[in-house]
Amino acid sequence: MVRSLWSAATGMNAQQTNVDTISNNLANVNTTGFKAQGAQFKSLLYQELQTVTTTANGTPKPTNSQVGLGVRTSTINQFFSQGSFQDSDNPAALAISGDGFFKYAGATDGEVFYTRNGNFTWALAQTGGTDLVLTTAEGNKVLDINGAEIRVAGNAVASRITIGSDGKIYYPDAQGVPQPVNNLQIGLYQFPNREGLQRVGSAAWQATPASGAEINENNAGNGIKRSEIVQGYLEGSNVNVATEMVNLIVAQRAYEMNSTAIQTTDQMMQTANSLKR
Repeated sequence: MVRSLWSAATGMNAQQTNVDTISNNLANVNTTGFKAQGAQFKSLLYQELQTVTTTANGTPKPTNSQVGLGVRTSTINQFFSQGSFQDSDNPAALAISGDGFFKYAGATDGEVFYTRNGNFTWALAQTGGTDLVLTTAEGNKVLDINGAEIRVAGNAVASRITIGSDGKIYYPDAQGVPQPVNNLQIGLYQFPNREGLQRVGSAAWQATPASGAEINENNAGNGIKRSEIVQGYLEGSNVNVATEMVNLIVAQRAYEMNSTAIQTTDQMMQTANSLKR
């Protein structure tokens, strides 16, 4: 196969992945807790056309000739920079200032996920009664510092529950003074390499060997800077629309140039095939 056809084809495939990634970022610009991604590329092998050698009279020719064989997508990185805080009327809305993640239980026993989306709600416990349980918008139970559900017993009113910056839960007494509720505290977790987390959906992740085991901020030593929880706010997407639009234009132009290279190579091959003796 003609090298230019292959190189340009790999470039078009790579830029298609780039456009897909940018489009997904733009589509989630208003998704709570979403973290942008970016495609990274790597050059393929080079074919050596001429090696370093000498001329007939022994004069050295110190350069060689190599031609590239295209490009491929190496990784799609995740960017965990802080998103802007957005005011919310939901009393259970929580935003994280720092590197921590909320932890919640999945549908399968023992399955846990991590998220920056603090759009939570106080739901009635499935066991009946008037106990309130903190859940995600999808109904999954948010977990505390010990990995257990967060349950406020009694006839508590959800709108009167307050949450401190350290995740501790308070409810006012008869005099209206907030009091701790059974030492309940929302868990915050970090990872040695958060870029190694496996994305699940738009704003949830699972731990992997690449990310390392979770680090409970409540038990962390001096090497971890603890995060803070802000009640009444949600963390918006960290997608920069202006940057993504510029990246989209660059990717589109690169795709067009690779397409033009294929057309040019095709024309050259037609010319060569039409030559007559």
